[in-house]
Amino acid sequence: MQHGGEIIAYRTMTELAPAGAVDPAVIEAAQQALLASKPVMTVIKKQKDTGVWGGNLLGLAVSKAQGIKDVGTVPQYRRLLELRVPRGGRSFKLADRLLFRLLSRDDDPALLFEFRKMGSGDPHAESWSRWVIREASCAALAEAGHIDDPRLRGSAHKVASAVSQFLRSPLSEKPFVKAGKKTILHPEAYPPSWYSVAMLAAMPSLQRERAGFTERLGHYLAQPAPKKTYSLHVGKKIVKPQHLLLGDPIQADSKGVAKDIPLALHYIELLANIGALHTAPVATRVLCRLLKDCDDNGVWHPKNLRSLPKAANKITYHTFPLATETKTAESRQVDLTFRIALIAKQLGWTLEMA
Repeated sequence: MQHGGEIIAYRTMTELAPAGAVDPAVIEAAQQALLASKPVMTVIKKQKDTGVWGGNLLGLAVSKAQGIKDVGTVPQYRRLLELRVPRGGRSFKLADRLLFRLLSRDDDPALLFEFRKMGSGDPHAESWSRWVIREASCAALAEAGHIDDPRLRGSAHKVASAVSQFLRSPLSEKPFVKAGKKTILHPEAYPPSWYSVAMLAAMPSLQRERAGFTERLGHYLAQPAPKKTYSLHVGKKIVKPQHLLLGDPIQADSKGVAKDIPLALHYIELLANIGALHTAPVATRVLCRLLKDCDDNGVWHPKNLRSLPKAANKITYHTFPLATETKTAESRQVDLTFRIALIAKQLGWTLEMA
């Protein structure tokens, strides 16, 4: 509350504090401060009237090679959700129209955005691009709370069916083939992705309806991810995937110290939301280490913390950080403290207000 800035202060009041513990007037004032905050305004001002951010859909960072000049629509949309901007606002209304259109079978080439050049004249590349776009759109819309919309539910079941078929097939154990000197993901493999797992994590009803699939997915995500580098053969192009999950992506030492703490926290949170954290030894070990580094008041306080943990993988752009780092030690601790408390609540633990 003291060091987290407008975003974490508001989320602490509404998501961590016991029901009724904070005066509604205080919460209302906190929300108004949130809407006027720099993190929120920075994202909102970049959106075009078409609902698009950055002229692309999935870009996580500037990439000259891909022609991406700024962070794209899906990560910026999810960023606003994490910043807890009210979902009835103009930014969401504009983006929702586009995202629901992306779920449809509309074959307008313009809807390929940054994938348009790759998909032009190449049916396989176009089909792959639209599949990835739909997965990402499903995740964003599910996290926005559209979980009962039949358009989302239909697309979500298609995604779940494709991943489920992969998990049941021999490809789940041997997903790679050789193409010359390169290791390529089998063209018929549809492994889980950061998007499909996030979609499932945000849809408890889908988890209940497909309980067997959810359990199999949890066990698959608990196994170590392959260490070998691999690519995707998409039509005539060789693509390096950033969105796929072939197991637990967390890299950690024997003591549970994660190399990429923001990624580890995001992954742990996803596993907690699908009820699979207990099956994942590396993720569990990392969480135990993070808890061990908390002081008596629950504040994450590791030794020799000189800067805010850095995210090596941009997939966590929308979740981390929520607070703005200053020169104080507390600003380096507050994001982790909040996330650990949030995960604890998701796991059903009782939080005590210090």
